[in-house]
Amino acid sequence: LSDRTFQASFSAIINSGSTAPSQYFNDLTTLRQFLTGTGFFAFFDAPWAFIYLVVIFIIHPVLGIFALIVQIITISTALWSECVTKKPIQEANKAYQLANVFLQTSLRNAEVIEAMGIHENIKKKWRERYNKVIALQTEGSEKAGRIQSINRFIRISAQSMILGLGAYLAINNIITPGMMIMGAILMGRAMSPIDVIVGNWRQFISARQAYRRLEELFVSYPPPKKRLPLPVPTGKLKVENVVVVPPGSNKEVLRGVNFSANPGEIIAIIGPTASGKSSLAKTIVGVWKPFSGSVKLDGADLRFYNKEQLGKYIGYLPQDIEIFSGTVAENIARFGEINMELVIKAAMIAGIHETILNFPNGYETEVGEAGGYLSGGQRQRIALARAIYGDPVLIVLDEPNSNLDEEGEIALIRALMILKKMNKTIFVISHKTNILSISDKIMLISGGGIQLFGPREEIMEILKRAEITTREKIKRG
Repeated sequence: LSDRTFQASFSAIINSGSTAPSQYFNDLTTLRQFLTGTGFFAFFDAPWAFIYLVVIFIIHPVLGIFALIVQIITISTALWSECVTKKPIQEANKAYQLANVFLQTSLRNAEVIEAMGIHENIKKKWRERYNKVIALQTEGSEKAGRIQSINRFIRISAQSMILGLGAYLAINNIITPGMMIMGAILMGRAMSPIDVIVGNWRQFISARQAYRRLEELFVSYPPPKKRLPLPVPTGKLKVENVVVVPPGSNKEVLRGVNFSANPGEIIAIIGPTASGKSSLAKTIVGVWKPFSGSVKLDGADLRFYNKEQLGKYIGYLPQDIEIFSGTVAENIARFGEINMELVIKAAMIAGIHETILNFPNGYETEVGEAGGYLSGGQRQRIALARAIYGDPVLIVLDEPNSNLDEEGEIALIRALMILKKMNKTIFVISHKTNILSISDKIMLISGGGIQLFGPREEIMEILKRAEITTREKIKRG
């Protein structure tokens, strides 16, 4: 189940925008702990309680009726416990998820919090959410504790009462003293698994809720179908009538997108902030599925590729750079089998090879959690090397120069020119003129669609005329 949960959690993030995938791993732990604990095995002992109850009835119906009443009361307290604790437990789980997401986000932005002196404000906000979790958990624990105390009182009283009832029957020569003792022992045996089940009822409820959440996850995101491997693509991309709707949203950010790109082309994507440039990039590489329309690589829809196969042919540098905990070589090699020749080749194209050699352990240097030991520019160039690694035919770079200095900019331009000569299909999202100057085509995205797309000189001329017209209007206005 661990692998299945891992795969489905990733699918949930990509397809629905889930912000708390760790909850599913917590659910898996909760379920595993219950299945390996005493509470689970008590359910297998429960049928014996019925057998012991039958024997008590054989000893004497009065003793049997008494034992049955005690068991009914005990089971009723468990059901009562579920009714009164179900809502607090569910709300506590939801509140915990929100508090945990807020905490993780805060820790990732610790430098900003420290620099701006908002530590106390963030702590106060987190404490409010965490206190809500504690309050709900305390409410559930108190209610469950009171019911367990009642159940324990009934259990102890019942043991004494059945002895008293048996003694009364023995004094009146209805049963023998031995049968009296046997009835008390059998009732203890009959109550034992019920007591364990009731004692672990909260764990059972939590495990059942965890099971239902995992079941819903697995049904919503089944394992990807294994598809027949397709021929190695050359990089010819065709986008037809694509409509893009972000996961977890019902609002279109792009519609009616149509264009094609050929190997050896550098296409610069420009446009206002939040115009859908990054959304298009995610759709091109297959991270997001088009709401409608198709994205085809060498005539085959991306949906027809196995993800493992498709990933080898795609290089992607997202706007929010993520470097994973591990060595430099592992990150560049995408955590697969490390081919040092290809790793060094990718690093050299990205212009980061000499920098890596100056690290304490070279390519074996640990980068720290989320690449914390690296500067912003180093993270960006290592991520660029990762995108280049292997032999991708389609390379999509989202703001690849956002953290680069002048030297890094020069290295990026050099890398793009090398990749162009290698006949790669390249998309670059950027507004910097040095990127536009080496592009073959320019795509302008605005107003939820492609407004301009064509050869660089043609689009630049249109943009210049539009800029001149705008300036004249401002002067007149």
